[in-house]
Parts: sequence; C-alpha cells; structure tokens
Amino acid sequence: MKARAVAPISPPDDPLSDDGLERLFSSLNEAPGILAAVSGGPDSMALMQSLARWASLGRRPPIHVATVDHGLRPEAADEAAFVAREAALLSLPHRTLAWSGQKPVSGIQEAAREARYRLLVEHAREAAASHLVTAHTLDDQAETVMMRLSRGSGLSGLAGMRRGTDRQGIRHVRPFLGLPKSHLLDHCRQQGWRFVSDPSNADERYARVRWRRLMPLLAAEGLTAERLARLAERAAQADEALDIKAWEAFDRGEPSLEAGTLSFPAQILTDEPFDIALRVLELALTQAGLDLDNSRLRRLEACTERLRQAAGAREALSLTIAGAHLRLTQAGRVYLGPEPPRHRGR
Repeated sequence: MKARAVAPISPPDDPLSDDGLERLFSSLNEAPGILAAVSGGPDSMALMQSLARWASLGRRPPIHVATVDHGLRPEAADEAAFVAREAALLSLPHRTLAWSGQKPVSGIQEAAREARYRLLVEHAREAAASHLVTAHTLDDQAETVMMRLSRGSGLSGLAGMRRGTDRQGIRHVRPFLGLPKSHLLDHCRQQGWRFVSDPSNADERYARVRWRRLMPLLAAEGLTAERLARLAERAAQADEALDIKAWEAFDRGEPSLEAGTLSFPAQILTDEPFDIALRVLELALTQAGLDLDNSRLRRLEACTERLRQAAGAREALSLTIAGAHLRLTQAGRVYLGPEPPRHRGR
C-alpha cells in the first residue's frame, strides 16, 4: 500500500524539500525493497516521515520499518509501540525486533550495536529488502571520528561512518550523514512530527554521551562537527586510494592459495611504502579467510615491520596474529594460514 502523502512546508533549497528528498534518496530508487530502522527519536522519525513523503512522489520500492527493542530499558517497548502507530498512519508495515537472551556486563553499547544490526539484516532479508536505511547525522559522524581518534585508530577508522556500506549482502545507507541533528529536530517541530526522547542519550556512563557534551567546547575552538565530518571525507578518499594501490601490489605478486594456505612474494612488503605493505598484509589475511578487526592495528603494524626487516635481511621468520600463522622463508616468500592448535602438557 502506498504511504500517505505528507504536505511539504520546507523551502525548495531545504534538504528535506521534495527536490532535496529526491537527491537524498536517489540511491534507493532501484532497490527491490527498503528497511528503515526507526527508534522513535527525532532523527529516525524524520527519516520515516521523509521516506513516506518521497514514496508519495512517484513509483518507489516497498518501504518497511523496524524498531529494535534491546530489552535494556522498560520504556523501550512503549517506544516501539509508538513507532508502530506512527508507521501505521503512513501505511508503512512495522516490526519490533527484540534482542533476547543474556546481556553482557561490560561493553554493552558495542554488544547492543552488533545485536541491532544482526536483527535488522535478518529482518531485511525476510522482508525482501536490499537496503537498510538509518538516520545517522553529521553530529553522529563527528562524535564517531573523535571517539576513534581517542582510541588511536588509523586512516580507515578516521574515515568514520560511510554513506553506504555492505552488511552481509544488505546495503546499509545513511542519507542524513551530511545533515546536522538540529536541522532534523527543527523540522520535526515545524512539521508537527511526534518523537520520543531516549534518556540513555544523557547517560554519561556511555562514551558517546561524554563526547557529545564536549563537542560545543571543541566547536568553540574551531573543531566543529562540519570540520570533523570533512576530515572523515578526506580520510575516506585517502583510504580508498591506498586500498586500490594495495590491491594492485597484491595482484602483481600473483598470490597462490593452496589447501587453505595463501602465499605471496615478500618483495611486495619491502618494495612498497609501509602503509601499502600494511594493507597488503591485511588483504592477505582477509583473502585467506582470517579477518582482522581494527583493534589489532598496532599488532598488524608490528608484524608488517618485522616481516619487512626479515625479508630485507633474507632471514626466515615465524609469527602469529589474530589466529593466523605467518611464515617467511629465506627464499623470500610469505606463507599465511590458520594458526595450528596448541598442545598443552599434562
């Protein structure tokens, strides 16, 4: 059923005007189906209302709405029911997705994030939706960059959230990533769109909330959300360029994969600049099915440096990282495979 048209009040140059929505959602036109993640806050309610308006302007893919109830707050069930009622007014099908089971004592936000996307991706598949849409904003991007900077992230981490990324075959897009949160809040108030306030957004036990409180102080010194987001864009561009060069170097080495062990000439690591060599090693790990998370960047850097030094000296070397065993022969070839099981003494 087609979503009910919402009369626009925005000026023509507003990103949430009819013309602005066409630009914001242009990547969704060819999608077989769309799943919008809506929590009930002003950002996500603006997303749902904007998608409904966009759908009323032409022939669009079917739009589904989902709210994740993490089971961490008693109010969450009522908030999900609120979203369901608002979605029904727009003739949009809604589903509440519950995160059940025991919750971790520490790292709850990261665990909740992983559970949220797992549930959303599963539901997207059930709904025959190819695209997952979330309402991340410019402010969210700035906070993400600062959090990753504080953890010593590399270039990939400083690129922040991408406008489009793949999640197990589902395309995750963030059309509001260039919009300030204040613009969406003002728009909700002007249009009379109802929303709820999540008290956890003011809970300073969470790192993102603490960074959010610091952002006005940083902005007063010139480090605004817009400049942090621009830093992320530049980092993403540089990251993409380095990835391309790393792929080219990796392919030139004509890597071989036999019986679960990948091998390539160590000369790739010594001939290329350090950052390209680092990415070649990361790429080799991925190609061998041994994925490496961002928290192990320092370990990967140390391994790359040791391999480069040993290869330059024509020495053999054996080391492990992230469940992988790396072996460099004196002949100058790197062999990479799963780490063998460790045998403990009686």
